[in-house]
Amino acid sequence: MPDLFAAPDLPRLAVRGSADRYPVVRVFCVGRNYAAHAAEMGNEVDRDAPFYFTKSPFHVALTGATLPYPPGTQDYHHEMEFVIAIGAPIFQGTRDAAGAAIFGYGAGLDMTRRDLQGAAKDKRRPWDLGKDVEGSAVLAPLTRAVDFGPVADQRIHLTVNGEIRQDAALSEMIHDCAGIVSDLSKFYHLAPGDIILTGTPAGVGPVVAGDVLHGEVTGCDPVDLTLT
Repeated sequence: MPDLFAAPDLPRLAVRGSADRYPVVRVFCVGRNYAAHAAEMGNEVDRDAPFYFTKSPFHVALTGATLPYPPGTQDYHHEMEFVIAIGAPIFQGTRDAAGAAIFGYGAGLDMTRRDLQGAAKDKRRPWDLGKDVEGSAVLAPLTRAVDFGPVADQRIHLTVNGEIRQDAALSEMIHDCAGIVSDLSKFYHLAPGDIILTGTPAGVGPVVAGDVLHGEVTGCDPVDLTLT
């Protein structure tokens, strides 16, 4: 039977050195995975296990996008993140299985309506209005894990209008990539098409219309966003 309307296509990420594309089916995000960022937000970190929130895949924007400042907020924040892309099914997997299930890595932005997120926290409500925002997951092309090599002390940083805002090393993550994938697989049947934003380092802050954001992770293609 015919659909009542045309459904949108899934976003697809380029893969470095290949004509292949990686369809994004689900977007998971890790909260408070850098101690300095947790501290700047006035939060404790949970070293026992990560915690998660999600974004719609239809809220993904590709690097280089020019997007409007979102409605309903006066405090839109940048959060630069390292991205994991899953390449094989995994459920209740060990760390070794989790590492083997990773297809590749990338650079991304978790854009956040901070004022709405704060209001939700105050009322003990979900963060959806603050986090699951149209165009709020800005993603660069992926680098295959075999080409990226071991995740260690690679630099992750972000500039706004050419000025450094965030600057850290991946080794500062509280929960590493294999640990995150293994833990998340306790709760979901992870599969190709699932991506995970692994948390942001310290230095998050507001952006306004006209700002140009540029983020890099050593070994990955950069991520760029312009707000209008």
